[in-house]
Amino acid sequence: MLGYITIGARDTAQSNAFYDAVLGAIGYKRFAEFGTFTGYGIDGKSDGQSVWVCKPFDGNEARAGNGIMVAFNAADRAQVHAFYDAAMKHGGSDEGPPGVRDSYGPNWYAAYLRDPTGNKLAIVCNKPA
Repeated sequence: MLGYITIGARDTAQSNAFYDAVLGAIGYKRFAEFGTFTGYGIDGKSDGQSVWVCKPFDGNEARAGNGIMVAFNAADRAQVHAFYDAAMKHGGSDEGPPGVRDSYGPNWYAAYLRDPTGNKLAIVCNKPA
């Protein structure tokens, strides 16, 4: 189990608005802000898995990693759509709209996108319709 993930941001204000919206669609809320670091957790709690959005610690510019993708679980297909729609309204870009991905199985319902910095994200529901 992952403890937390950190996602680099070029523009923290823009990225925080983006992540407030997309993570809010699946029950995550801000629980902390330390300088350029913003923490998100389920229902705004820091225990369990959390997501941190920040400028890189080393001071270099944030950039998307080739082959790196962060995937979030959705409770249902409606959350997949809510996450994706929030992303498109807050500076995200499309990498594959919500839909079944038959090559991953009959219930793999997912959307793929990039955040304002270019980090690749997925939102996935692997339950029957």
